[in-house]
Formats: sequence, C-alpha cells, structure tokens
Amino acid sequence: MRLGVATGPRACGIAERVRAWGVCIAKLGRQRRLPLLRPDATENKRLTLTVNRSSRFHAAQTEVARNIPVEAQSKIGNPKSTMPKLPLYWVDAFTDKVFSGNPAAVVPLAQWLPDALMQQIAFENGLSETVFFERKAEAHYHIRWFTPTVEVDLCGHATLASAFVLFTQLGLAGTTVTFDSRSGPLVVTRLPEGLFELNFPSRPAQPCALPEDLPRVLGGTPVYVAQARDTLCVFADEAAVIALRPDYTALAKFETYAVIATAPGRDCDFVSRFFAPRGGINEDPVTGSAHCTLTPYWANRLGKTKLHARQLSTRGGELGCDQQNDRVGIAGRAVLYLRGELEI
Repeated sequence: MRLGVATGPRACGIAERVRAWGVCIAKLGRQRRLPLLRPDATENKRLTLTVNRSSRFHAAQTEVARNIPVEAQSKIGNPKSTMPKLPLYWVDAFTDKVFSGNPAAVVPLAQWLPDALMQQIAFENGLSETVFFERKAEAHYHIRWFTPTVEVDLCGHATLASAFVLFTQLGLAGTTVTFDSRSGPLVVTRLPEGLFELNFPSRPAQPCALPEDLPRVLGGTPVYVAQARDTLCVFADEAAVIALRPDYTALAKFETYAVIATAPGRDCDFVSRFFAPRGGINEDPVTGSAHCTLTPYWANRLGKTKLHARQLSTRGGELGCDQQNDRVGIAGRAVLYLRGELEI
C-alpha cells in the first residue's frame, strides 16, 4: 500500500498506527520500506518505516492467498499489473475526534473484487471492519463488510464511515444514501451538526436460559439473558459492565456470534460492551449493529423511544438511538484519520 496525504496531528502517531495496522509487512524473507508524508504544509519531509513479516502473519496470509483465483494472484505484487490503484479512507466512526470511536477502512470500488481478495485486504488492514461498496445508481450503492476473518451481515460503524466518505470526500449531493446489503436496504441520512443517522432493522432478543459457564467466561453474572444474532447479557449497573474481563479463547467456543454486555448508564440511558472473538474481534470499540438489539430492549424497559447510548470500550463512543417500530435509528459522527491507495 502507498499512502498519500495523511491527516492527523502528528506524523509519529500515524507511523505508530500504520505499523499496528499492518500495511508495511515485509515480503517473505525480505523487507519493504514504506514512505510516509509528514502532514505539515510547510515541511513535506518523508518518514520511512521498516518491519519484518512475522512467520505467524505470513502463514495466515498464505492460507488466505490459496483461495484467490489465479488471475487475481497474478496481479498482486506485480508492478506491471493493469488492476487500478484503489482508494482507501480510514475513518473513526461514532466520534468527533481521531483516536476514539471505531475505525473502519473504506474502499470504494468501480466493480467487485474476488471475495477472497477482499477478505485478504481486510486481514491486512487488521481493523474490526473493512467495508467495500459499488455504485448502482445515483445515491444508491451495494455494500459489504469484512472483519479480519469473516464477512458479516450487518455493520453500523463501517456503514456510517461509508456515508461519511461519500458525502465529505467524494462529493455526493443530497442528504440521503441507500446501501443494499445482506440485511436489506439501509438508508443513511446526513443531518445538521455533522451527524449521520443509520436506518437499520430492529433485532429484538428473546429471553433464554443463561448458558452454562458464561458467568465464569465473562467474569460476571448477568441478571437477564436473551438471544438475537448476539447474546444479550444485562447487568445490574454500569460498574459491573466495566469490571468484565472475558476469557476470549473460551468465549469464542460459545454458539453465538457475539456477547453484548449492557446496563443502565450513570449519565446516559444505557451503556454496553461488545465481545466477538468468534468473528475475529475480541472487543469491538463501538458497535452500531449491536444497537439493533439494545435499542428495542431499552426502549421497552425505559418506556421511551429516543435514547442516549455509550459504549465503554477503551476508545469509547456515543450513539443516539431511536426505536421506530421494526426499524432502529442510530446516529453518530465520524472523522477522517487518513486517506491513501491500495496497490494490489
């Protein structure tokens, strides 16, 4: 990957994030040097990062690469490839400042790439989600989301990030955009004051028995458990949610995509945390799709439809939720961290 103009307060911060992101992983038995531009209008100096590919990372990348069609493999790493460079935007969603909220890599496409190649890009990025979208018509796109290990059926923060890129970086006019997805059509509305509202399907959870051994694995005992796509675990108070220290290896063996831990908030309507080791994400920073289940639960319990939610991850995030019959409105802000290009 070659990075273009990077945004952010300090080049050193960008260098650290890029290193963690895995975009300068060396080729097998070799090293590659990655130039970065210092975001300083008066001093356009270059930084250089050099890292070695770990054997574990290389083994995982090789396994993914085995599934890429031969015609796509011939273009990867080939300087004479006819495959165009792909734009990439790193956006922090459900926040108004960088280094918080949930980061997503947004990759607009002129046409779809092979599935295995999109999965490999998501693995290389190393973020909780990499999102790809393709234009169908004016303000109408097809969208897909990938964690580092699997494709998922719904993702809130990466959808918000995609709308943010379309409206603020790619010049989309108007105030609404529609994304066709595996979960049906998803409409995002651009609101005043930098807000974007997702219109997502409501996914109420049904009461269920407490799974055996779950309290030990989570590090706390919920007072109520219900099941939708994810397992909803309600705790007595915010402190109990903060105190959870899950055993992620054991949690990944449970027959559920993820566990949502939630409780009443001290200065908001409710708080939550989201654990999805089975999907390649130990703890997601801010999870829009989880609020498709959280919103109907808390709207019913608190007797109101408009709710203020906070996710208590290390990065943290703020969401406005609105129960709308069989739909849920999820509102938040986003900020651009960097833009660049993929060379594949």
